Amino acid sequence: MKVKIQHIIAALMGAVSAMSAMADGTTELTVTKTGTHMVKVSLSGFTGEAESVLKFDLSVLGMEITPPDTAEYLVAGHENGRIEGTLSVAGSTRPLWARTYAGAATRSQAHAFADDIVKEIRQTAPIFQGRIAFRLEKGGATEIYVADFDGANPIPLTHDGALVQGPSWAPGGQRLFYTSWKNGATQILEHNLETGMRRVFAGYPGTSFSPEVSPDGQKVAMILSMGGSPNLYVSDIGGGNPRQLTHSRDEDSSPCWSPDSRTICFVCRKGRARLETIGVEGGQPQPVRVGIAGNLTAPDWSPDGKWIAFTSGSGNFSLWVMPAGGGVAQQLVEGEDPCWAPNSRTIIFSRRANNKRILCLLDVPTKHVKDVRQLSGSCSEPSWAR
Repeated sequence: MKVKIQHIIAALMGAVSAMSAMADGTTELTVTKTGTHMVKVSLSGFTGEAESVLKFDLSVLGMEITPPDTAEYLVAGHENGRIEGTLSVAGSTRPLWARTYAGAATRSQAHAFADDIVKEIRQTAPIFQGRIAFRLEKGGATEIYVADFDGANPIPLTHDGALVQGPSWAPGGQRLFYTSWKNGATQILEHNLETGMRRVFAGYPGTSFSPEVSPDGQKVAMILSMGGSPNLYVSDIGGGNPRQLTHSRDEDSSPCWSPDSRTICFVCRKGRARLETIGVEGGQPQPVRVGIAGNLTAPDWSPDGKWIAFTSGSGNFSLWVMPAGGGVAQQLVEGEDPCWAPNSRTIIFSRRANNKRILCLLDVPTKHVKDVRQLSGSCSEPSWAR
């Protein structure tokens, strides 16, 4: 049985992604037959909220709920104030493990159980107890909301009745940065979720927008016009010592950081929008070799440093992913505004449906899409707390 379990896990790890070396030393993302494999899992003994949460969570990571006779893995258990569950390989006589989850609401217990299941099967970091921030537009007003990763427990963070854009988490999940027009001018606000206090982080002449905190929590990249063209700047986390990194007459936007906080990928509009990178200390920006033409926007660097996801198109948008060092990009699904989860496998994004935008979760290797719980209004620009 040990050999069988190792064989299954190895196959599933290989399904996450496959790379082939190219002549220039970069890598090309390829999808093999195993890369699209939906793992068949049976679920028994659970009812109500626990069953609903488990089905949703497992589906997000590319798992299909099936009857036991067709399943590769068996999930069983029950809930009665606490969840007791087991995970087994189909055909085995003993479970891989049996665990108990207590001391929290049923939803939290079920999320914790699902985290353990996908860690075993998919060999990925847990994400089901994470939070997201996003922009909600309703009745002509826009506000920043915070919710569980699946859209449950939504809480309005702002009540300004003014235009807001681009929420971005600081490491630790207790502070958000976003662009606001509540004071008339375009400003970047810093919002402390624990105290509710907020302050103007950047409000220079011209425009101030697109804040993005570095993974080490020490710096903030942003776009400032200072009365001229929008260029890329970096400041200390406290807002001091802003330094201009780009000096272009073109329009820069949408910075994102490499996981080591040393490089920034951003959008430069030289005719069509394209992706460029620059070191945090400055220098000459370098175009990112993508292998496709079109308007390329909204890049996001995966936490493991391997991939950059981005949006391509104008009017009809689609998500793409490419090796972080450049290479041939691969189209994923229709949508825009991609943001990686901490597991570097799942992406939350927005797509257009019924004259509004909704938030969705994408399992990149299988391209399986799951809509999050929907709110009244149009939801966009999601950001995953890391």
